[in-house]
Amino acid sequence: MISRAQSIVEKYDALVAQGALERDASQRAAIEKLQALADALAGRRPKSASVKQALLATFRPRAQPARGLYLWGSVGRGKTFLMNLFFGALPVEKKRRAHFHAFMADVHDRLHRLRQKPHRGDADPVSCVAQDIAQETRVLCFDEFAVHDVADASIVARLFSSLLASGVVIVATSNVEPSRLYEGGRNRDLFLPFIAMLQERMDVLRLDAPNDYRQRREDLGQVYFTPADSRARSAINALYATLAGDAGERPATIEVKRRRIEIPQTAGRVARLSFAALCGQPLSAADYMAIAEKFDAVIVEDVPALAPEQRNEARRFITLVDVLYEARILLVVSAAAEPSELYRADYGAEAREFERAASRLIEMRGKDYIDARASLMASTCSP
Repeated sequence: MISRAQSIVEKYDALVAQGALERDASQRAAIEKLQALADALAGRRPKSASVKQALLATFRPRAQPARGLYLWGSVGRGKTFLMNLFFGALPVEKKRRAHFHAFMADVHDRLHRLRQKPHRGDADPVSCVAQDIAQETRVLCFDEFAVHDVADASIVARLFSSLLASGVVIVATSNVEPSRLYEGGRNRDLFLPFIAMLQERMDVLRLDAPNDYRQRREDLGQVYFTPADSRARSAINALYATLAGDAGERPATIEVKRRRIEIPQTAGRVARLSFAALCGQPLSAADYMAIAEKFDAVIVEDVPALAPEQRNEARRFITLVDVLYEARILLVVSAAAEPSELYRADYGAEAREFERAASRLIEMRGKDYIDARASLMASTCSP
């Protein structure tokens, strides 16, 4: 007899029963919402449906496409975990899960290739890309949905309008409610109709868990050194030698869309750079993703305490941490202060999102994260 696969709710409840998760009413409500969406996408009736309701449903006109879900809340409340649980159990073949940085980098690549083609006529390239994605994907899951750049704001509004119109179901996590997307951005009034459409076509649910679970980790590993002094440098020198093993040291160059990223120190799949080289230069998410593809461990030295006016450097550091976290890269840092003290601006999108970067930095120095990354590195390097 073939056993029935566990539902998403059952998987969540099992993790709570095993002590792997704490019972959290807000998370449980979100899981039930995700379960209902998974059932709708799979064409399953809710368990509470009666026989009469099932018979009536047979003769009703075809139902409208399933509504997506916009899950938002403060950092460290489990949004990414819940979405991953949903995505892993979703019985849909054409599904895609991506960090929003990676998805937008792919969109920009598609737009660039499309614009290089001759005789493409008057077709809107953004609509063409949306049509291609809609043919490939029925369900899109995005982690850390956010819009900061004016060019991205224009693309996102047109792209997602077309995707939703094509029946693509979107599940997104974010640190802010939809009404605060692209807050303070240039020409934001042109973005507001998209926000209204998103709220109309997707269910919006706040994950109001009481704790930042990453902040409660106590088993911190020695991969985050503060202050960034001579002792930190000596410790990183020793760690760099251990991670490098027998690999010889040499500089490396990575090319991204005809741009060159110079990395002065690499050894095997370990890269060592300064904060100034990574975040003091106008690098993008695509650049950081190229680094994450080439290296398993990244050492970032001399991260300063950033002043409020250094919002560009803060934005790049947030993006760097997001990309490395998503790629599960081993991150070694020397910094002027603890993560929560590295950027102390009182307002702005960067101030809000730096809370996520600080929370992720804490998780990335935790034993569970380090052990998982070290095991993967060992299996990759083994003959």
